[in-house]
Amino acid sequence: MLLPPWLESLLGTAFFNLCPRHQDAPRSECNLFCIDCNSDDMGDAFCFYCRSSTHKDHYVLQIRRSSYHDVVRVAEIQKVLDISGVQTYVINSARVLFLNERPQPKSSNSSTGKGSHLCEICGRSLLDTFRFCSLGCKLKEEEEELREGRSQQKDMTPTLPPPHSNSRRRKGIPHRAPFGS
Repeated sequence: MLLPPWLESLLGTAFFNLCPRHQDAPRSECNLFCIDCNSDDMGDAFCFYCRSSTHKDHYVLQIRRSSYHDVVRVAEIQKVLDISGVQTYVINSARVLFLNERPQPKSSNSSTGKGSHLCEICGRSLLDTFRFCSLGCKLKEEEEELREGRSQQKDMTPTLPPPHSNSRRRKGIPHRAPFGS
């Protein structure tokens, strides 16, 4: 697959810093990323106010946080990038994927009963038959394929992850307080 020129910039950008131009205003965290500007390596993360003044008619991704990690909504990223093979999650009623890898010790896989599906790059347990835990891990695989000359031109049309049989999964087994006597 041909890698878009802005992808490495997206994965290497530090988000959620205060905007130097609008630091005293509310909503001044730099959590937006312009694909149009970063195609030419001219952009960086910016805030809500910078968007309305500089990136008005550009394609902008909003980066969000989940468990101290950067995520992007699937609905936004799949319009411009093939995300097939990347694990997605539902967080606050929105389907998202992680930008960068979140490695976990491989020894914890066996104790949780999970581990039949692991990220091909960092070994993180995956919920389904996905290949990667994040866009960063997929990028590493793509770069490796390009270096080895194994990559062939692939269709760049966005693909949706396979549907889940139960889209409202529980996060765990509920534990009730013991009854008093």
